[in-house]
Amino acid sequence: VQLQASGGGLVQAGGSLRLSCAASGRTFSPYTIGWFRQAPGKEREFVAAIGRTGKNTYYSDSVKGRFTISKDNAKNTAYLQMNSLKPEDTAVYYCAARLGGYNRYLELYQYWGQGTQVTVSS
Repeated sequence: VQLQASGGGLVQAGGSLRLSCAASGRTFSPYTIGWFRQAPGKEREFVAAIGRTGKNTYYSDSVKGRFTISKDNAKNTAYLQMNSLKPEDTAVYYCAARLGGYNRYLELYQYWGQGTQVTVSS
């Protein structure tokens, strides 16, 4: 499956952005979708994941309560709604897909999108 992330941009602290992850090549429904981010000089880290049916969601502690992940299997698209953004959320955000259940370890995701830049100004 090929993934295309989009929706990044520049926003002030406290603002919102919605990232999209569009899939092509294969049906979307068997995949768990994860969002990861990588800030300059830091390792890529887990942000959120959503299970195959879209019913189960998982978040890192740093974004819980502010970000919402969702998945529309009919549109082959996943979303990351980001509210109350903080400067420390600045990073390149990647979506990834894996066959199988939830996992927060990036090494276990088989497919990756190209990343979209999110910059939060203070």
